[in-house]
Amino acid sequence: MTIPDIRQINQIAREAGQAILEVYQQDFQVSEKEDLSPLTQADLASHRIITGALARLTPEIPVLSEESAFVPWEKRREWSRYWLVDPLDGTREFVKRNGEFTVNIALVEEHRPVLGVVHAPVLDTTWYGEPGKGAFRQQGDQQPEPIRVTVPHADPIRVAGSRSHAGDSLKRFLERLGDYEIVSMGSSLKLCLVAEGRADIYPRLGPTSEWDTAAAQAVVEAAGGQVTDTELRPLEYNRKESLLNPHFLVFGDTGVDWKAYL
Repeated sequence: MTIPDIRQINQIAREAGQAILEVYQQDFQVSEKEDLSPLTQADLASHRIITGALARLTPEIPVLSEESAFVPWEKRREWSRYWLVDPLDGTREFVKRNGEFTVNIALVEEHRPVLGVVHAPVLDTTWYGEPGKGAFRQQGDQQPEPIRVTVPHADPIRVAGSRSHAGDSLKRFLERLGDYEIVSMGSSLKLCLVAEGRADIYPRLGPTSEWDTAAAQAVVEAAGGQVTDTELRPLEYNRKESLLNPHFLVFGDTGVDWKAYL
């Protein structure tokens, strides 16, 4: 199967990011979804732009977006190839106005992300990659720069952590890790920190959904890293009715048994 030109997906993500910024720069309303997570007009505007553009670009490929995730499992389980989208990852960061939120677009084939674009509108930076073809970071309209994970890992180990989430499981992991430093960041930007070599490990030992990780997983894997469950099996998609991820690890140095610190 041919894979769409990733530059076209970058452009779609940037257009969605522009729509998000227009809301971000105004007074905006925040409502709650059924799971009590926040929802803004920016989420919906981004969703409309991305789903519309993908339908025009690849009408034969279905789209699963966080804002239209009600596709029945009976139908979704038949998909071997689909777009997986988070129109605004890090709505809590958006509401806090700290700029650490992203647009995530992934193409998933046979349960694995084969193309991923992560765009941070406030930073005007895009991370993108296709496993086997390399990963890149592009600042605005500048030339894209190739990125790679750091191998071997730094000393002390740099741990990507969330500004909005921290629990007892993470504290135990950090206690066992020994000498470390925390690199705080919101949304899927934590995976991008590992992909570009600014962090060594991102342990996510709390709930996430599949649209939170697929795009950035493609970037990490294209940059030479791995995104695995706690048994070190690659994270997979559309395997079950629930769209929740297991707890997972993101790392660059595959010579370390990161599971031993859990």
